Amino acid sequence: MRIDQNLATGGGSSRVATGETTVPGRIDVKERVYRTVTEQASATLIGVPRGDVKVDVTEHPGGIAVRIATPLPIPDLDDTVAISQSVPVLDRARQLQEQLQQRLTGIIGRDVTRITLTITGATIPERRRVR
Repeated sequence: MRIDQNLATGGGSSRVATGETTVPGRIDVKERVYRTVTEQASATLIGVPRGDVKVDVTEHPGGIAVRIATPLPIPDLDDTVAISQSVPVLDRARQLQEQLQQRLTGIIGRDVTRITLTITGATIPERRRVR
């Protein structure tokens, strides 16, 4: 994946309205960089270890398409209060798609036009005792 910069007349740098200098040339970002960043951001947002998240990133018309496979944290099934207060799985998945699109677009700097989220299982987060 690469970004080509417009070359100014005469090969010099040009000023953009924001005051930034544009240097002629191109920027190459390997797909594995997008994949690594997407894995880490997704794992953090979802609340699972990075190793549990599998990501594919591909070019898509107008931006990037992301496929994420991950387990979803759920409350302990013995904790009826937490279950009654939790959001249903499909609603939670839709919320995660929206949050991931916003976060990844901001981090990567490219439009994330499609997110396919596959829930591969459920995990129960470990409770930590406060001393």
